[in-house]
Amino acid sequence: MSEHDLVIRSTRVVTPDGVRPATVVVDRGRISAVEPHESGVRGAREVDLGTKALLPGLVDTHVHVNEPGRTHWEGFASATRAAAAGGVTTIVDMPLNSLPPTVDADALRTKQKAATGQCWVDVGFWGGAIPGNLADLAALHVQGVYGFKCFLSPSGVEEFPHLSLDEVRQVMTRLAGLDALLVVHAEDPQLLTEPEGPSYGQFLDSRPGRSERRAVEQVIELARQTGARTHILHVSSAECLEPLEAAQRSGVRITAETCPHYLTLEAELVPEGQTAFKCCPPIRDSANRDRLWEGLARGVLSCVVSDHSPSTADLKVPDFSKAWGGIASLQLGLTAIWTEASRRGHTLSDVVRWMAEAPAALGEISGKGAIKPGNDADLVAFDPEADHLVDAGALHHKNPVTPYHGRRLRGVVETTWLRGGEIGSEPYGMFLKKVST
Repeated sequence: MSEHDLVIRSTRVVTPDGVRPATVVVDRGRISAVEPHESGVRGAREVDLGTKALLPGLVDTHVHVNEPGRTHWEGFASATRAAAAGGVTTIVDMPLNSLPPTVDADALRTKQKAATGQCWVDVGFWGGAIPGNLADLAALHVQGVYGFKCFLSPSGVEEFPHLSLDEVRQVMTRLAGLDALLVVHAEDPQLLTEPEGPSYGQFLDSRPGRSERRAVEQVIELARQTGARTHILHVSSAECLEPLEAAQRSGVRITAETCPHYLTLEAELVPEGQTAFKCCPPIRDSANRDRLWEGLARGVLSCVVSDHSPSTADLKVPDFSKAWGGIASLQLGLTAIWTEASRRGHTLSDVVRWMAEAPAALGEISGKGAIKPGNDADLVAFDPEADHLVDAGALHHKNPVTPYHGRRLRGVVETTWLRGGEIGSEPYGMFLKKVST
């Protein structure tokens, strides 16, 4: 009987067909077979997880790494180490908050050069769509970005301006010709106001749910007219679910995501002055959170991704009208979601679908997101019954700022494998590229 590179057994392997006892066989970095649990297959390395779960490595398509230029906020070494510790084996880096932003092919090369040799997991890249770079989109597409991000409202950084609706139409028309994906931060700037004071309630009032809904409706109509494949980022308002569901049923090529903080935190319990909870769009009330879970269960929202947008602690001043808006949670997304999902009766298969399969499908990231023969052997040993107390200072994030500090979360990531190798001694992540057709 031939010996394989790696064999992992578990009574709870999360496969596309459900959770079952199985033996996962790995050769040359890929899953070569998924055998019965008692198959007796042998490997040069063997791991028996017993009743602990084996998941596919998660895919997080919404991560702000910030290097180069704002590496003191977060860099590729710290972000990807945090990802690995949280069971994430693939990230796709957002085009803004780095300097230069990834809005042309030269900027992409600059970012890749900065990241070389630092990545503990595999990394892909988004391009950016800003005023004036329409002519640069095709070259970025050829270079293998997974799509293009734009804002309908100010991004928070001057070097990445938002688009007007007419500019969005032009971008969509260009991307439809390339069959490239547009991902959109959807808030209507006409419905946003400056907070009237430092409290969380005043900040929340300044970014109402209807601003998201109106922007989503505008994007839907443009997607309908142009045929462009479009994705709505970080949906925080349940008001968006109705127009999204109607558009999806009518055949518009539009999908949407939400994030762990919108599904696990609630406005009523945001402590005053604790601006680690500030993000845009904002965390809303518990009734809204319940409706987001319903939208996720129905498939209106397909992905749960981090929108990891960290900053230095000094930018999180205790005033919600002035603090930087961004949640740091890359290392904690799996356990935060599992804590709430299991409480609501959802399964590990649900979590894997939302956090691995669907994000891989969104980006058309081949070989990722599922335990099946032919895929990369990106795997996670996960104890769903254990728990852990979050200590912000013990995370791999560069700055110890997270709204989950002091929370007890369910589930513990014990081991993460990238292409069959146990992550731990040195970074060997690869750059991923979208294959243009």
